[in-house]
Amino acid sequence: MKVLVSLNFPPLGIEMLKKEGLDVTVWTNDIPMTREQLIHATQEHDVLLSSSIYALDADFLEQNKHLKLISQFAVGYNNIDIKKAAELGIPVTNTPNAMTDATADIAFGLMMAVSRKMFYMHKKIISGDWGHFRPQANLGMELKGKTVGIFGMGRIGSAFAKRCHGAYDMNVIYHNRTPNPEMEKELNASYVSFEELLKESDVLSIHASLSEETKGLFDADAFSKMKPSAIFINTARGGLHDEKSLIEALQNHVIWGAGLDVTDPEPIKKDNPLLHMENVAVTPHLGSATVEARNEMSRLAALNIIQFSKGETLTNLVQ
Repeated sequence: MKVLVSLNFPPLGIEMLKKEGLDVTVWTNDIPMTREQLIHATQEHDVLLSSSIYALDADFLEQNKHLKLISQFAVGYNNIDIKKAAELGIPVTNTPNAMTDATADIAFGLMMAVSRKMFYMHKKIISGDWGHFRPQANLGMELKGKTVGIFGMGRIGSAFAKRCHGAYDMNVIYHNRTPNPEMEKELNASYVSFEELLKESDVLSIHASLSEETKGLFDADAFSKMKPSAIFINTARGGLHDEKSLIEALQNHVIWGAGLDVTDPEPIKKDNPLLHMENVAVTPHLGSATVEARNEMSRLAALNIIQFSKGETLTNLVQ
């Protein structure tokens, strides 16, 4: 079975595949393949070890309907036309759990950075504008005892909530497709409606997948229902919030601040107003960017392929 590794992924998983005797082709260039290169290379392989940066849409899948498996090096898979893959009989797997702590840390770090205007003040130092002491200037806000709202109380949302509750004794409320009794017991978290989540959260953090149902959910109407002192955090997918509406909400003081590890589009343009606002912190989609998380993602992505090659049950089957 011929496997195409479409990015320069950590060697742990690649070595696992080779040890199993699979025929592995690795794209070692740090610059991703063009769409044409990916289509052409995939046509010569049975399995694609892919990434969320590649659009595996209906057209791509039609041109590669021979594929026996797509192993996604990510938790999310909104870059793949899952319905088309199912129609063509191509199973898709992902790498859940691998980046839970790493992404929760990024969300927590962004919350802290926004609450104290760290990114903006760092830029002022770089520009030579240290300034002088002014008792009412550069004021942030403390997080102790505030209410954190979680949209999507899954693995990452729960890990983030634990950090907030443990570090700052924050009150935890959440909105989810189904209640999470474990977190309710452990953190005294309260399940609330979406409207109440917007209304009551001092910090609102998104940890949900991008779908037709959630795309653009956080729009002008949603921001208008939030507290003017609220901080909005998104480390999930940029498409979950409407960026124009977010910019306007921040500029018009509808909400207080925002921390983003994801934007729409990505990469964000260097003249985007979000990069120059006092109460905003933006990072370049670093959620899984730790040695530990990327190694585990590599291991799981390879394990999915190995299980398939042996005819075993696919532990991380998406569809």
